[in-house]
Amino acid sequence: MEVDFLLIGQGLAGTVLSFRLLEAGKSVLVLDTPAQNKSSRIAAGLYNPVTGKKMVKTWMADLLFPEIEFFYEKLEKLLKTKLLHKRNIYRPFLSIEEQNEWMGHSGDPGMGAYIEKILTSPLYEDVYNPYGGVLLKNSGFLDINALLDAYSHYLLSQNALRQERFLEENLIIEQNGVSYGDVLAKGVVYCNGLGAMESRFFESMPFAPVKGEILDLEQDFSPESIINRGVFRISLENGLKRVGSTYSWHDLDIGPTERGKNELMEKLDKLIPEKSVEIIHHKSGIRPATKDRRPLLGKHPEHHSVYLFNGLGAKGVSLAPYFSKMMIDLLLNGNEPQKEVNINRYK
Repeated sequence: MEVDFLLIGQGLAGTVLSFRLLEAGKSVLVLDTPAQNKSSRIAAGLYNPVTGKKMVKTWMADLLFPEIEFFYEKLEKLLKTKLLHKRNIYRPFLSIEEQNEWMGHSGDPGMGAYIEKILTSPLYEDVYNPYGGVLLKNSGFLDINALLDAYSHYLLSQNALRQERFLEENLIIEQNGVSYGDVLAKGVVYCNGLGAMESRFFESMPFAPVKGEILDLEQDFSPESIINRGVFRISLENGLKRVGSTYSWHDLDIGPTERGKNELMEKLDKLIPEKSVEIIHHKSGIRPATKDRRPLLGKHPEHHSVYLFNGLGAKGVSLAPYFSKMMIDLLLNGNEPQKEVNINRYK
């Protein structure tokens, strides 16, 4: 079997990049073990233009965010599956000072594209928001599980997916590409998250895995907006509420923890007090983050048919559409990714 590109992994990175390649008229074969997509599978899929304790525009927001909804809506059309849920994000203020600071932000043309409304009085009775809050736009969440499931069926129908474990010892570097069993490809792209840490080609890359835990629970109060302060709380289509997420660089054991659950519940209680909760699911995954919190894109310095598209971390839904375009430009045109994300920055 001859293809243009062999992709390792069909998590979010492999899904997005393979779609871009097929869209460009290239042939692909994706090798994937579905059970290993756990970081994509448990991710909330949130895309949020204003983040962090200081609530600033997320890195490169003005380039990233115009791509997000346009891209995932194309996938929705292809897969005939609802994937994207456009929602405002409501962030309560904790003080009059913070309220005043955001009133100042509202006049900033750079922030205007992301602010729906500044509220100086409570928006929701059930939320702790005595000083009001900011309602953000160009935000929402992607149903990543629905995407991965529907897209794997699509790839199988195109004879472009093999659900099997990738054994790197069987990958052979050829003069004009690579071979893997009966597969010949012009290049191989590692999109397999933390699996790339075990690769002989990319074991030196500065991955910094981050464990995250989320809860799906039953709780009265189902606002259309995503509530986000300390934790995010999303009203899902199935009636459950999703709450997350923890960030742990130290406890990387597989599986959810009592400590993670308690942390989420304490923060939820501060955000939406006096509302009884029944936990339905408690999940965890380990994100393929990097030390500088930037993605990893590029071509191996010695093996020019070996590539990496990885390190999307906790903001994969926001990062993948834009940087997959940059990766396509490298694969098809030889144009190097920008320095901040190029693996050459670690030479």
